[in-house]
Amino acid sequence: MIRSPLITVMVQAVRKAGRTLARDFGEVEQLQVSMKGPGDFVSAADRKAEDTIFAELSRARPNYGFLMEERGAVEGTDPANTWVVDPLDGTTNFLHGIPIFSISLALVRNGVPVAGVIYNPVSDELYVAESGQGAYLNERRIRVAARRKLADCVVCCGLPHMGRGNHDQFNRELELVQPQVSGLRRTGSATIDLAWTAAGRFDAFWERNLSPWDMAAGIIMVREAGGYVSDMDDGDKMLDNGHIVAGNELIRRDLQKLLKKA
Repeated sequence: MIRSPLITVMVQAVRKAGRTLARDFGEVEQLQVSMKGPGDFVSAADRKAEDTIFAELSRARPNYGFLMEERGAVEGTDPANTWVVDPLDGTTNFLHGIPIFSISLALVRNGVPVAGVIYNPVSDELYVAESGQGAYLNERRIRVAARRKLADCVVCCGLPHMGRGNHDQFNRELELVQPQVSGLRRTGSATIDLAWTAAGRFDAFWERNLSPWDMAAGIIMVREAGGYVSDMDDGDKMLDNGHIVAGNELIRRDLQKLLKKA
């Protein structure tokens, strides 16, 4: 595990927020949601976790800015450093009692993710990465999968759903990718998808129309696990355009080429 002061601060923040999320998840599992309805209950859980992270990081690094799913942008006096936070990625899973969701926290310095923490408080899986220090799952160093042919790979993707995403475009992508791979998966949490790609559980991942807080921690996680990350045009504008492809060098390249055809 990385023991730097930066990672220590980040881990403390997500673990503290994770304790409240785990309690709230237990409420959802038992269907003991508030009178206002399950959507309001989850929104309250989301805000509590974000408030905890905001308070912890503001004390530790008072000059840094924030980009948060609920609060939006909060400018700091140090314009080079921004915390990018998703307090609950996988809201639909959370609401349905599916234990695949996470808190995602990244430090972006001059537009580049330099440290990331992804934490599932139900499974107690803590992923951490820092530039030049590698990537870890709890106490174990992780690496991206080493498979070299798409035909051997299990690939994860985001699925557009009601009211979100370009369904026709995804169907074209699926038509090209599905015959070329060993299997396709969908977890419902982009941050988990990227963490599992970094850990070699998935060979590759792609999704469109994500927000920076869905990707920032996962980008540094995959890179520090020996992987490669790009947008759909083989560029480095993921945080700007919201599109991402990740995997080892060969598999990411081959998947990106297929997606480009669509």
